[in-house]
Amino acid sequence: MADWLVLRALRGNAKQLDLSGKKLRRVPKAVGRLFELNRLQLKNNQLTDLPTELQGLSNLTELNLGDNSFKELPEVLKYLRQLKKLHLFSNELETLSPNVLECLTNLVFLNLNNNKLTTLPEEIHSLTQLKYLTLNNNQLECIPSKLCLLQKLCELCLTYNRLQSLPHNIGYLTNLKKLFLSRNQIQVLPEELCMLRNLKVLDVAGNQLHIFPSKLLDLKLEEFYYEQNPLLEKNLILSTQQNEVLSLQKIHITSPVQVVPVRALLCSYKCFNEADHDFYGIAVP
Repeated sequence: MADWLVLRALRGNAKQLDLSGKKLRRVPKAVGRLFELNRLQLKNNQLTDLPTELQGLSNLTELNLGDNSFKELPEVLKYLRQLKKLHLFSNELETLSPNVLECLTNLVFLNLNNNKLTTLPEEIHSLTQLKYLTLNNNQLECIPSKLCLLQKLCELCLTYNRLQSLPHNIGYLTNLKKLFLSRNQIQVLPEELCMLRNLKVLDVAGNQLHIFPSKLLDLKLEEFYYEQNPLLEKNLILSTQQNEVLSLQKIHITSPVQVVPVRALLCSYKCFNEADHDFYGIAVP
């Protein structure tokens, strides 16, 4: 069936070819002769590698390798320099070859969801045109600081990983509009996060956050998800305001626990030092 589809594509000088769900263990070498091809669908097969003949697809801009059995990036990808969209979701990737990544300089969209990645190579900064990067459901414990050099990045998805912190130069991602960090182990958000002036969506649900950066309210967020963090277990103390406000280190422990409005939590660094309010500290049970 697959060979027949390739033969028909060759006769028609096709620009698109869909071989999804054909139980392929290998890609027919004849696909490499489809020189006008710009979109190739190979998802939902049993592929572990790609033939070197595919390096002839110099016009290919979109390649879908999702739901296969790749354990590493196919070497032939480094010859597909016109690629703009690359899907590698639901494979068995444990590492990303730096030699391949640094050749994909025109890539705009990269989907690496549902793999086994524990680290990202520094060479990821070579993807200078990248706008969408999704790495949900991996095993990442950190992200390299050089990822923050991707000046055109608009959306970054890191949900369901093992992240404990973010690089302090995350503020360099000045075009970032959506940042998904839910279901990690992050304890502190860096103050530099508040430099993301174009950020509209922030999801930090299901982490280990106790408090937010002091200038988070300065962001013009349209969507903000923060549930299932220990910061919700805070209790404001009502008291007559004093000229010299107690620092958080001097606040005593009280009970019972009460949930407080997120706005009060967001301003915990800022508004406690401003006039005309009755709150001066946070008690932790």
